Amino acid sequence: MCGRFALIAPVDQVRKAFNLMDGPIGMSAHGVGDIFKGYAARYNIAPTQPILAVAQAPSRLPGSNLPDRQACLLRWGFLPAWVKDPRDFPLIINARAETAQEKASFRAAMRHRRILIPASGFYEWRRPPKESGNKPQAYWIRPRSGGLVAFAGLMESFASADGSQLDTGAIITTAANEAFRPIHDRMPVVIEPEDFSRWLDCRTLEPRDVQALLRPPPDELFEAIPVSDRINKVANMGPDVQAPVTAVDAPPAVGTSGKSDDQLSLF
Repeated sequence: MCGRFALIAPVDQVRKAFNLMDGPIGMSAHGVGDIFKGYAARYNIAPTQPILAVAQAPSRLPGSNLPDRQACLLRWGFLPAWVKDPRDFPLIINARAETAQEKASFRAAMRHRRILIPASGFYEWRRPPKESGNKPQAYWIRPRSGGLVAFAGLMESFASADGSQLDTGAIITTAANEAFRPIHDRMPVVIEPEDFSRWLDCRTLEPRDVQALLRPPPDELFEAIPVSDRINKVANMGPDVQAPVTAVDAPPAVGTSGKSDDQLSLF
């Protein structure tokens, strides 16, 4: 499961990494606007907060040299279009790679609204056996080489009864790779830069054509740094949440979470 992440790269680095249109222009399902206004490093992004995503831009004229990707803002917490009352629907922050293509909640988004979610890394909690008496240990998981990664994501627009609309999104997760498994048994799917266009191409590629991209990232991609439980509180938004600490004990041989990956668990 991925329940917290960070995006701390400068905006110019984000634009360059994802080949986004120059200037402060982004899009949502309902229009164009200055979504980069007030952009700042975010060290503790939590469910229900706005997140930056990258989607395939509307069709360009033949021969246009404009980028074919644009940024958009979504609420992190996926709402299928068919939901009647969000209060009666669980907060979905992750979608399982193994079932997203068939599951009713995600089927349409997998076909029509695949996105990339820029991130500088994510947080995960290793939960020791209850009999150990130890508290969960938080880890800051970041690329060993620094920079950005792109999580695979899904987008859906929800229309409420009063006519208002809300763009929502979820991060796709998969089984943990061997290196990450001692901390948790699930982790975000990372789309490599050479596969960005393929993943975002919902016009010509169906879910079955991109299913092979929903795999665990390479073992060597990330490093795990133990951090304090300050990350548990949404109010803690500064860089100190990433300050290294000494882990309470050695990681177990395998992940111990066992929680459903489709529904938010409370830390």
